[in-house]
Amino acid sequence: MNFRIALQNKPLHKKVWQLAWPMILSNITIPLLGLVDTAVLGHLDSPVYMGAVAIGSIIIGAAIWACNFLRMGTTGFTAQALGRDDRQEIHAILFRSILLAQAIALSLIIFQNIYADIAFFFIEGTPEVNGLARAYYDIRIWGLPASIANFAIVGWFLGLHNTRIPLILLVVTNSLNMLLNIIFVLGLGWGVEGAALGTLISEYFSIVLGGFFILREFRKYPAHSKLKSVLNTQAMWHMFRVNGDIFIRTLALQAVFFFMASAGAKMGTDILAANAVLLNFLYLIANGLDGLAQAVEALVGRAIGAKDKASFNASIIVAGFWSLLLSMLYLLLFLLVGEWIVGLLTSIDSVRLTANTYLIWLVFLPINGVWSYLLDGIFIGATRAADMRNSMLYATIFGFIPAWLLLQDLDNHGLWLSFHIFMLIRAAILGGIFIRLQRKHAFIS
Repeated sequence: MNFRIALQNKPLHKKVWQLAWPMILSNITIPLLGLVDTAVLGHLDSPVYMGAVAIGSIIIGAAIWACNFLRMGTTGFTAQALGRDDRQEIHAILFRSILLAQAIALSLIIFQNIYADIAFFFIEGTPEVNGLARAYYDIRIWGLPASIANFAIVGWFLGLHNTRIPLILLVVTNSLNMLLNIIFVLGLGWGVEGAALGTLISEYFSIVLGGFFILREFRKYPAHSKLKSVLNTQAMWHMFRVNGDIFIRTLALQAVFFFMASAGAKMGTDILAANAVLLNFLYLIANGLDGLAQAVEALVGRAIGAKDKASFNASIIVAGFWSLLLSMLYLLLFLLVGEWIVGLLTSIDSVRLTANTYLIWLVFLPINGVWSYLLDGIFIGATRAADMRNSMLYATIFGFIPAWLLLQDLDNHGLWLSFHIFMLIRAAILGGIFIRLQRKHAFIS
């Protein structure tokens, strides 16, 4: 199918947006939560609180987002089972993913002190900042069973082409989180501990709400969920292998963010706090473009399960068109009102001025990063996780690290330029792999 025919496929445009708009809205609530946390703490009397939550969020977030492979893997497997109309496997995939989530969460809780000691060793904040960050971490760690299981639940619904339930889950629970953080931090004066507690309560509320929707969804796909099918050795091994590759890929990405936080901390509290503000722009970009990428995951996975090559190609073309358009809108938004948004997030002059100095790097990041998100969606839907793993490792080892070593004399400008180089190399490698596989007809034989 050529580009012109695909772009004239109005039903496909409608289908892409039926899947994408709930995920875009729900994904944007995630960085909006960070915006509220930053704004609440940014209007206290010191940048120390912002820096502490920035470090605490990076450390606990690295553990949580390293498990994002559960969302990705669950989506791909579920979409392919939907394409085959294998209802028993649809049930089994959810149970396998939740079991894996709980095993990971329990392991992290058992070794929480070791993980924290290693993380704080590499992030050299001031003693005051690190002390508050550790208090934040000590509360948030107990939310891991809920926060990691949420990945499996959201991925399962997305694989079933039901994006409205993830929207409801994320909007409701993140709105609750915002409300609780405002009450606990500004109302009760609990500081960073209040911000952590608000998030913890919201994470468990999400699991309860998700369980209600899961039971309702089972009625649409009735099947006899047998323990034998859940623990199927071949299926479990395939899930572990794919999820393991995505896990390594996610660790490499988290290592880049972790390093950026560490490097920013060494440059001073104002740089650390300013980068925390700017990362919220990055999260807005990532989660917005991810909404379209997640639509690709669901459509590609179902096309592969049904062995429908025409739908596979057309879905990529249409979603790619809208992804590029959305990235240009992001660029225009940040260019016009970026400094105004920074001003909303913090009233601390030194942090605001520092963030505005480096804002230009975020303005052009959407155009740079759109290709990585789109390609990720294709490879997740195809459950080709090894290719995603390799491209991320190469971009980190041969892109970000050498770039930073060469550009570190530019301080924070060098740090953000290194991140841009990392994103470009990541997209170039994965794009090359995609073209090679397409020529070999490897996605759908």
